[in-house]
Amino acid sequence: RAGYEWLAERAEQGLGTILADDMGLGKTLQVLALMLREASQENPSLVVVPVSLLGNWADEAARFAPSLRVLTCDARNFSDLDEAGAGSLVITSYGLLASRLDAFAARDWNILVLDEAQAIKNPDSQRARAVCELRARARVCLTGTPIENSLLDLWSEMRFLNPGLIGTRAAFSRRFGKAGESERELLRRVLAPIVLRRSKKEVLTQLPALTEMVEWVSFSDSERQLYESLRRAAVDKLRDEKDSRARVGILAELMKMRRACCHGKLAWGGYAGESSKLGALGALVGELRAAGHKCLVFSQFTDVLDLAEHLLAEQGAHCLRLDGHTPAAERSGRVQRFQSGEADAFLISLTAGGAGLNLTAADYVILLDPWWNPAVEAQAAGRSHRIGQEMPVTLCRLIVRDTIEERILDLHRRKQDLAESILADTGEALDLEQIRDLLRAGSPA
Repeated sequence: RAGYEWLAERAEQGLGTILADDMGLGKTLQVLALMLREASQENPSLVVVPVSLLGNWADEAARFAPSLRVLTCDARNFSDLDEAGAGSLVITSYGLLASRLDAFAARDWNILVLDEAQAIKNPDSQRARAVCELRARARVCLTGTPIENSLLDLWSEMRFLNPGLIGTRAAFSRRFGKAGESERELLRRVLAPIVLRRSKKEVLTQLPALTEMVEWVSFSDSERQLYESLRRAAVDKLRDEKDSRARVGILAELMKMRRACCHGKLAWGGYAGESSKLGALGALVGELRAAGHKCLVFSQFTDVLDLAEHLLAEQGAHCLRLDGHTPAAERSGRVQRFQSGEADAFLISLTAGGAGLNLTAADYVILLDPWWNPAVEAQAAGRSHRIGQEMPVTLCRLIVRDTIEERILDLHRRKQDLAESILADTGEALDLEQIRDLLRAGSPA
């Protein structure tokens, strides 16, 4: 209620706002309440979402705001845009908006909402430029991670919401790129009236506990030999290249090392051994099934999900799958099937399903491989640990000891969560010294 009232007050003032509540606190519900309040306005409202969330938004609107006339505008139903009138809510994707911008920009909108607004964090992207072409009475960004990489993410969102409020891109970078405490305090004061962020601890005092744990995995001898050869090759590559070119060239080597942690054959086609990590996943899911638990299994690599799906199916587990290849029309159906108890495990790619989904039937979340940004992993955990969850949730990371994965965890511990402070510039791209640290042998100090 407090979030809805905050949104309504600022919509009346014509202010662009960021609702940056923690994952699972009902940002969608708060906005739907705002849409109902504003339904008497002469123009329709527009919500722009990642394509994976089109079905989710339509389902939530039907459940919580059945009196709204909802039009889901995708490539198959683009003509529905012509039917949008007063009191209508149009839901579309970032991709379709960018490709059919003329049609969307020709209209006046009432409330314009960007869900998972970190999608416009790159101000030079087509989608970021497209949304800035739209006309609306009030604008809202919904995101649990308003800053994922650097303060430039925030500038891009503010350019859409309130152009000019925090200066031009060049001026903002000069003043706040390496901001001291006084500059950060100034930015906090400027943003305070238009950014609302609340944590689960503040709002959901009755939400069951979230427990985080690490399931340590040890390589077999053959896996260790392969990994060490990859590490040494990466060190040699870094040593041979000049600093100006090293970071670009080394990223492919780091990727090989990370994939080798999941399965050796993903880094070298000649590897014929087993995967210790997938073996650990099979054992863990077997224990969870025996105890009656449901789990979400995340990976950023779809071929790792392929291997995991095959392994779990061999063990008799019933799995559902969601990744970038899942047809949009099937996504919400698979979510509903999992929520109804149809499957033991839901295998999800981090990019396609790490945000916006309600999967409270699961009480375990398993991360097969660590991502650079801990905020993205928190989004994955938020699929289960959110409003509607009645069971304690466990987040389990499968991490191979003495590898780059362990060092990424160490990197997480040295970072502050960017979204929490809105200002902490700790998500910048890895510098050369950080890369060298990732490539050192042995466990981190």
